[in-house]
Amino acid sequence: MSAAPPDPHLPGLFVGLTTVDLSYRVPRVPGANQKLQASRQSLAAGGPAANAAVAFAREGGAARLVTALGSHPLALAAVADLSQAGVRVHDCLPGRTEPPGISSIMVNGAGDRAVVSAGAAGMTPDSPAEMDAWVAASRVVLVDGHHVDLALDAVTSARRHRVPVVLDGGSWKPVTPELLPLADVAVVSADFVPPDLRPGQDLLSYLLVHGARFAAVTDGPNPVRWSGGDSSGSLSVPAVEVADTTAAGDVLHGVLAWYVARSGTSTAALVSALERSIAAASGFVSAFGTRSWP
Repeated sequence: MSAAPPDPHLPGLFVGLTTVDLSYRVPRVPGANQKLQASRQSLAAGGPAANAAVAFAREGGAARLVTALGSHPLALAAVADLSQAGVRVHDCLPGRTEPPGISSIMVNGAGDRAVVSAGAAGMTPDSPAEMDAWVAASRVVLVDGHHVDLALDAVTSARRHRVPVVLDGGSWKPVTPELLPLADVAVVSADFVPPDLRPGQDLLSYLLVHGARFAAVTDGPNPVRWSGGDSSGSLSVPAVEVADTTAAGDVLHGVLAWYVARSGTSTAALVSALERSIAAASGFVSAFGTRSWP
């Protein structure tokens, strides 16, 4: 699948983490004091917001990413990779000289991954003065909860300008309770565990009670459950031969953002968007590496 040409009438703003991802295809995850020969390797920019922006750009959207990287050679390599993927990058820490967050990813023969990452540790970027204007010019805003000040500024501005917000829940973060009430769409995995989730409490219901207008919970190859307004349901996940599950959720979020930008946030439109996003993410995992799109 080749990338579609960017549509300037479908701009999307992506706010959050960018890392440098080093991926290795290995027969198994090594144990203590073991070395393994990788059969394949991949180097690309990663992070939830960055990967979602790439997926949005591949669908044909005009993606802008607001993130924190710096001037280290690895950070510049990440910017170059994202630019080649059609993403316009705004770095909120251009003077930072330390290495960016680096993720080491080992993918076994079944496509399952093991990840070690520094994430956004040590980065506290200030929100750019242009954020409000970028939000106002966008058809959708996606945040991943990393870089708290950037996320809060983006979603607050989006609410003011009535721009739909997609929240990539990822893992629970201290800022999550502030983001949920401002999210039009919140999608999390079944591994998302709020600290105040009561035993037996349904995660989908939790997201709605805490403010999300439409919510979905993914669970690997199992059906994706969704709920919004007075309706709820589930969507099956296509069966595919899995090569690499890295960034599958990020791709789902990026494609979902594309359809939100195109079709809006009615429940019917979101269910259709979610179904198409599930199909895109399922196809994505059939190839190794986050730039080897089928």
